[in-house]
Amino acid sequence: MSNHIIIENTTVVTMNDDDEVVFGASIVIDGNRITTVTTDSVDPALTEGATVIDGDGMAALPGLVDLHYHTALGKGWSDHLPLFEYLQSCWYPMIRALDPEAAYWAGMASYAESLRSGTTTVNDMYRQLPSVARAAEQIGIRAVLCNDVADDEHDLDSLADNANAYRTLHGSADGRVEVLVGIEWLPLSSRALLRGARELADELGTGIHIHLNESLSELEISQTKFGRRPTEFAYDCGILGPDCIAAHCVWLNDAEIALMRETGTHISHNPVSNAKLGNGVARVPEMLAAGLNVGLGHDAAECNNSRDLFQVMKWASLVHRANRVDASLQQAPDVLRMATRNGSAALGHDTGQITSGSIADIILIDLDSPVFTPLMPDHPGHLFSHLVFAADGSCVDTTIVDGQIVMRGREFTRFDEEEVLARANEHFRAVVGRMVVPPEYANARVRAGS
Repeated sequence: MSNHIIIENTTVVTMNDDDEVVFGASIVIDGNRITTVTTDSVDPALTEGATVIDGDGMAALPGLVDLHYHTALGKGWSDHLPLFEYLQSCWYPMIRALDPEAAYWAGMASYAESLRSGTTTVNDMYRQLPSVARAAEQIGIRAVLCNDVADDEHDLDSLADNANAYRTLHGSADGRVEVLVGIEWLPLSSRALLRGARELADELGTGIHIHLNESLSELEISQTKFGRRPTEFAYDCGILGPDCIAAHCVWLNDAEIALMRETGTHISHNPVSNAKLGNGVARVPEMLAAGLNVGLGHDAAECNNSRDLFQVMKWASLVHRANRVDASLQQAPDVLRMATRNGSAALGHDTGQITSGSIADIILIDLDSPVFTPLMPDHPGHLFSHLVFAADGSCVDTTIVDGQIVMRGREFTRFDEEEVLARANEHFRAVVGRMVVPPEYANARVRAGS
């Protein structure tokens, strides 16, 4: 068998319908699919020519799915500002100053950090998509990409850019790269743009990725500009649907939650970014009670400072418990499901669980790490608790994407990490030197101490 991998004697957190945990199991991978999860002995004939991984002292999890992601070059740069000022004084000037090489090395650095911390799929809205797709292909990650589309006067990407990206990149990297239609957000959009986005997505047979109801300022701008709240206006324009991923959704009211349910729209909850930018706490308990599919995203390194989804999982539980004074909310298995199966379902992927027939996106967690001590043997609840509330990305030993080992023993197999970090730093400095900040926002970073 080609590309045949066997993981032996491991603890398998399947994330199947029963959240089953299988102790002392083996996983057989043939090509890019999981063929067997068993506690029986593996046929010795299958081990011939296979890559055999000793999973003793490890837990196998489905690879994490980062449902709202921006490749980013400027982690920690001008990051003490509220959302609108930050966008105008830093984020937009930085992504306008990107050239293809800077975007490539930004993608390499971003994706390397994600793979190292257990993320195998990213839903990435950025610019210079050919360069970002090249990074995804090189590094081995599964990347769903979309352009940062806005009306022409905002000097970002257009629907034509996005259509071209789809036609040239969708399905590349052996199918690991896909392309959606991206909409930045309503303050930079018109009715014609939103309707055009839906028409383009339908024409191409792809989905839509959009920011909605992220901040109070967005609500105010939308109501002034369109006479409607953001999600209401997106609904009017046909944006919402089972092929749409709406990021943030911090300020959904009951009527908007009902619209999300009616249309089958998926939501990416980004609790760390929402908190850091001072945007608030999303009504996730109400979303889940309404039956919405909610996944998790880190957003961008500038408004998170980390791409570690284990940190996001912890926040996705604790922030709601604190806000509602209710420790029953967001139990560990439910949160891990948000980071795996829910994100996979939103993207229409056969990942997110370790079951026969699923695509082999798998991470191995080192249970000998001190954060897992003490650990009661054969106790799923204790393991789930540690995975969500104690673990972080440093516990990830091995990362497998599409049946390919891209990190083993915390060593990458496809690229030189030192070169990636050096080149990303070099291009960050060059991009900052090219940034043009609108005069009315020129003092924002100074006021923030940057």
